[in-house]
Amino acid sequence: MPSEKNTDVKHITVPWVAAAPRRGDTLVMVTAYDYPQGRTADAAGVDIILVGDSLAMVVLGHPDTLSVTMEEMIHHCRAVRRGVKRALVVADMPYGSFHLGAHQAVGNAVRFIKESGAEAVKIEGGRPEVVAALSAAEVPVMAHLGLTPQSVHRLGGFKVQGRDREARQSILDAALELEDAGAFSLVLECVPTDLAGEISERLEIPTIGIGAGPACDGQVLVYHDLLGLEERIAPRFVRRYAELGLLSRQGIEAFAADVRTGRFPAAGESYGAPKPVEEVGKLYG
Repeated sequence: MPSEKNTDVKHITVPWVAAAPRRGDTLVMVTAYDYPQGRTADAAGVDIILVGDSLAMVVLGHPDTLSVTMEEMIHHCRAVRRGVKRALVVADMPYGSFHLGAHQAVGNAVRFIKESGAEAVKIEGGRPEVVAALSAAEVPVMAHLGLTPQSVHRLGGFKVQGRDREARQSILDAALELEDAGAFSLVLECVPTDLAGEISERLEIPTIGIGAGPACDGQVLVYHDLLGLEERIAPRFVRRYAELGLLSRQGIEAFAADVRTGRFPAAGESYGAPKPVEEVGKLYG
């Protein structure tokens, strides 16, 4: 259930999220990729639901996030949107949907808002000119710095960012520029705790951490990670709150065993022959 501070908020908005640090609220964000996941996360009281491009990995089975398309993202965002009543729905801009510049970014972001029902978009990397263009086009933007999975080839893998002085300063400078450009919040992924704390202190907009320590203004985890549905990868920052992957497998194994041994379906799970017409008449005669 929502915290006491948030129970009176019937629908989370961009301004409400942006003002969270001033209120002292800690934000909770979870990813979702379909109607049941959106409905479940919303009912659990999270503040923000991100339709992440992690869809490529945890739903579509790709090795990274680069393959997912705008059409796939819009399709899944529509499904999530149908299940959400309270939380703010944010759509991840996939790889290649904004990298050619502001004009391309605005066109694709407007598609998200018009076609999927998302209320904001998220973009990766230090691109203040793109954030400024999106803000001017009335598209709220959540920024994302640190480990940006769409840059996996340039970074040489999924690695912690901001450990040396130069990289640290670069991330801090980019965070300030993105805030100035109009971002309403900032995801910090896989950066040292002290750097995340410094950025959170310097910015007025909220920071949302994933592998960035407890000093951020909020936290996010991938739906499949926190519920144990994604069993291939276990990053250090993931805490399992359930083991639904294991339970699902055990349930299907039990079903298969019952089918093979004739225990399913039982008489109570089957339909008998229809009653003769004369017997039906007696029932109602």
